[in-house]
Amino acid sequence: MSSAGPGRTEHLVLPGVLTGRQASETVAGIRAVQRPDGAIPWFRGHHLDPWDHVEAAMALDAAGEHGAAGAAYAWLAAHQNGDGSWYAAYQDGDQGCRLPRELHRETNFCAYPAVGVWHHYLATGDDAFLDAMWPVVRAAVDYVLELRRPGGQIGWKREADGTPVHDALLTGCSSVYQALRCALAIAGEREEPQPEWELATGALGHAIRSHPGAFLDKGRYSMDWYYPVLGGALTGAEAKSRIEEGWDTFVVPDLGVRCVVPNPWVTGGESCELALALWAMGESDRALGVLQSVGHLRADDGMYWTGYVFEGDKAMWPAERTTWTAASLLLAVAALGGDEATTAVFGGRRLPRGVAPDCCA
Repeated sequence: MSSAGPGRTEHLVLPGVLTGRQASETVAGIRAVQRPDGAIPWFRGHHLDPWDHVEAAMALDAAGEHGAAGAAYAWLAAHQNGDGSWYAAYQDGDQGCRLPRELHRETNFCAYPAVGVWHHYLATGDDAFLDAMWPVVRAAVDYVLELRRPGGQIGWKREADGTPVHDALLTGCSSVYQALRCALAIAGEREEPQPEWELATGALGHAIRSHPGAFLDKGRYSMDWYYPVLGGALTGAEAKSRIEEGWDTFVVPDLGVRCVVPNPWVTGGESCELALALWAMGESDRALGVLQSVGHLRADDGMYWTGYVFEGDKAMWPAERTTWTAASLLLAVAALGGDEATTAVFGGRRLPRGVAPDCCA
């Protein structure tokens, strides 16, 4: 698979985190997993899910591998279901990730391509790409908003038979909030306003900020702690207060961030996402410290182990090096390094806030 020009990793150099050579190795590691049709599974022989596929594509764009990233979005367009959704997982096999492995369809997974499409457009300025992907994004967002609830939250999935599950997840909805803002930015770029999307975005942001009872209680998971900040629903003093409240619960000094308490397990993905959230809050020094703490997860091939159990056997677990873990690190480093597309998407620049309806203001 060819790239649309040589990759660039100079802004992916970060003291104590990545050298130029290490950054190039990590980017090459993701490229090595990518299939000829653009699919990016977790690792060869496992599966692809749409959210992590997009995250890996964004990391490729951040590294200047725009051809490879574009191929990843072409895969999404080719595999979108008629109702605008994608299945939750596609099995990686000899012919790539063609066959669905899990037939339910998660709203978070279906919304996130909007983030990647906007990121790719900002990275490349490719109007033809945006034109081609606009129907894909529009259909996906319309699918997601079919599961919105009266309080503004979004039900988290449809079962394989199409039955909607109305329970809402805070992490998923926070990611959907970011995706809706990116979708609105795409609509604005195309001069095709979407007032229903604006209302839904405002209502969802209000639910995240003001109605914690609207979501299933997953407070043991670190993602529920930082994702309202990472997705942009919480900013300023609200974001600062939330991060401080959970810091001692989830952050293990010099090792990273727990996935779930009380388990003695830190994970690279959660650690790097927290670093992105800290950067978005304006706390780059703190973000750098978190990224430096996950250096112990780096493998000899430039990829990163998913996590580390720091009690008992003290071992890397599970025994896998996923594209999305490497991608989350590259995106966090790209943000700290000032990559324009990445800072825009995660820092909120050029993203509309959404308009809350009067009943929720």
